[in-house]
Amino acid sequence: MRILALIPARAGSKRLPGKNIRLLGGKPLIVWSIEVTKAIPEICDVLVSTDSQEIAEIAKKFGGYVPWLRPNSLSTDTSSSIEMAIHALDWYEENRGKVDGILLLQPTSPFRSKTMIEKGIRLFMEKQTAVVSVSKTHTHPSWMFTIQNDTLVPFSDSSGTNQRSQDLEPMYVVNGSFYLTKPEDLKSTKSFFKPIVSPLLVENELEAIDIDTLIDFQFAEFLLSQNKNI
Repeated sequence: MRILALIPARAGSKRLPGKNIRLLGGKPLIVWSIEVTKAIPEICDVLVSTDSQEIAEIAKKFGGYVPWLRPNSLSTDTSSSIEMAIHALDWYEENRGKVDGILLLQPTSPFRSKTMIEKGIRLFMEKQTAVVSVSKTHTHPSWMFTIQNDTLVPFSDSSGTNQRSQDLEPMYVVNGSFYLTKPEDLKSTKSFFKPIVSPLLVENELEAIDIDTLIDFQFAEFLLSQNKNI
């Protein structure tokens, strides 16, 4: 089994400038995602797709594989992660051989564990389907609303507001930590969610942290200060 781990690390970030190399626990954010893949035998390389020379140098220093800088056409605010992933996959398979899976690890999920990644890979091998990490959502869709004409309108089933949230059927949200699929499925469907996806349930809330804003980053720093075993 050969799995290519892919870490996307575009330089431009509107909500948190420079987030991919901002120091968390004394090391750049992107390094957390590089280091966690070490000693996982199924992972053949950790390719970092970036348009930044600075990010590239940091990634290389900590063991990331950065054979090129991402083309400008794939580095805009509107560029899709799927196009970026297929670009990296095509180059890798042409130059370093075919792979059995492509694993997207977003650098904004620093606290994912090696154990969780290994569990996801085992699930991928067993089910032969795409695998995406999910967490139980704290806000149930039945307790969500839209606002129409200055009036609250239930997003889904209005009867849910008559029940305690703990009595509602559990619902899950994609947490952005782990996406793994077959190369041929990614290329044909242009999605990590097709044709069939198996859930990798992440019960440890630390592993589900996704850093997108300054508040997210500050929260991650606080959690790190309170959890010395991370």
